Amino acid sequence: MVRVVLDSWMAEFGTPKEVALEAPSIGALLDALEQKYPRLRFRLRDETGSPRRFIRFFVDGEVVEPTHVMRTPLRDGQTVDILHSIAGG
Repeated sequence: MVRVVLDSWMAEFGTPKEVALEAPSIGALLDALEQKYPRLRFRLRDETGSPRRFIRFFVDGEVVEPTHVMRTPLRDGQTVDILHSIAGG
């Protein structure tokens, strides 16, 4: 199981602060999250399935490069933090 920590912005879409899921990669994790919480669909990924540019992923506190997110492998016991970036002027 992978521990997933979601920021408070995602609570608007019916998610808890933390959830445990089985997933071999971040791509599979996103599939599982969207299946469990359908309102997340198109919030974390765009229509092509690519992660949205304002979403950041961390595995055990280490940032995952945006170009590697979908294929980043996961192991039991790891923690994935999913945060949205704040933009403004």
